[in-house]
Amino acid sequence: MLPRRLIDVLHRFNAAHPWDHNAHYHRWLLRQLPRRFGRALDVGCGSGDLARLLAGRGERVLGVDADPEILRRARELTDAAAPVTYTLASAPDGLPPGPYDVVTCVAVLHHLPFAETLTRLRRELAPGGTLVVVGCARAASPVDHALGLVALPLNLLTGWVKNRGRPTTHRPVSMTAPTREPELSFAGIVRQARRLLPGARLRRRLFWRYTLVWRAPGDPSGH
Repeated sequence: MLPRRLIDVLHRFNAAHPWDHNAHYHRWLLRQLPRRFGRALDVGCGSGDLARLLAGRGERVLGVDADPEILRRARELTDAAAPVTYTLASAPDGLPPGPYDVVTCVAVLHHLPFAETLTRLRRELAPGGTLVVVGCARAASPVDHALGLVALPLNLLTGWVKNRGRPTTHRPVSMTAPTREPELSFAGIVRQARRLLPGARLRRRLFWRYTLVWRAPGDPSGH
């Protein structure tokens, strides 16, 4: 564990040089998806940053979130001509039914019942559809703690570079959503995910994240 005084210094630096750890993985996420697809669902869409990126490939994108204020900001930030619709809904029970060719879920699963939510997302995927998760896990193993230590200086450097070395008083809209500490460890996430999504690929990542990619069985063409 880091000394409390050092943790406080790091928090103050991060507050003055904020950057979105989730958006850092958006390019990686897009690489996991087909170049073109039909319907996409972004669960916990927040201010719509990822939904707008998905709209560059998809025929129709539905972003859902349980926070009406963040959805208002998402609508303000989205071009009226973009094929994106935002809906107020709570996961897993309130999600609009599919099927969807793509389902994305970024930094949301640790706010929700894990197994029940994965089961619902699996059910809403079309045959051959792709589920991509960028999630948060509780640090529990030596590997988790080692990755956290490696990420610390990189996190500071990235914040410094993205803010061009100058402190800022403005946080990105995407970083204004409520946060919650994850309860499940990465090992626990892997056990449940592989039981519910056979063949899912999971990896620990830098900046206190993990990723999950799963493709539903079946032919996406329906043949």
